[in-house]
Amino acid sequence: VGCGTGGTTLALARRLGPGVRCTGIDISEPMIASARRQARQEGLPVDFVCADAQHHRFEPASIDLVLSRFGVMFFDDPVAAFVNLRQATRPGGRLFFVAWRAAEENPFMTAAEHAARPLLPGLPQRHADEAGQFGFAREDRIRTILAQGGWQRAKVERLDVPCRFPESELDGYISRMGPVGRALAGLDAGMRQRMLGAVRPAFNAFISGDTVSFRAACWMISAQAG
Repeated sequence: VGCGTGGTTLALARRLGPGVRCTGIDISEPMIASARRQARQEGLPVDFVCADAQHHRFEPASIDLVLSRFGVMFFDDPVAAFVNLRQATRPGGRLFFVAWRAAEENPFMTAAEHAARPLLPGLPQRHADEAGQFGFAREDRIRTILAQGGWQRAKVERLDVPCRFPESELDGYISRMGPVGRALAGLDAGMRQRMLGAVRPAFNAFISGDTVSFRAACWMISAQAG
């Protein structure tokens, strides 16, 4: 769910082998097109569907496992989405997903917007419990959504993942990701470079030598279809 360019779906298909059929679903046509190309190149038995999992008409009770990596926090109506996914899952089928914990626990993820806000007053504010990256930050909200969606035996565990990438890729990260990345896309090249120059120092605390390092504070969630 929220498969993007298919990385998790394809990895699962490789691991499970030819006896299992995997399906990825995402609302982005370019990402789904990329995922389909990769599946064809590898000859993997994977279907990719361009649709919203909240509304898509899955075959009832046809799924054994629902899996998502940072893809379920964006539903307009998360309860309706998890009802739909549960109805598509056979009784006793499993749900596993990973979601971000609070923004306060993920300072790397919000460093750019904090630094850019004085220069981009129109930058959208994040609000608790709204659809978005940190929409599943609260454990009690996750449990309520799953229960109302008909999922049972929910287990919510803290997961802290050390992450790193080359410092040379930092400008690309700032330019592509999150609210600041979307805002920068609408600026001319000169203004974009000035903005990057203003925002980049906010990441100094995460840079050591030629490496950017940070901790991803997440939830790892599992449940069973009732």
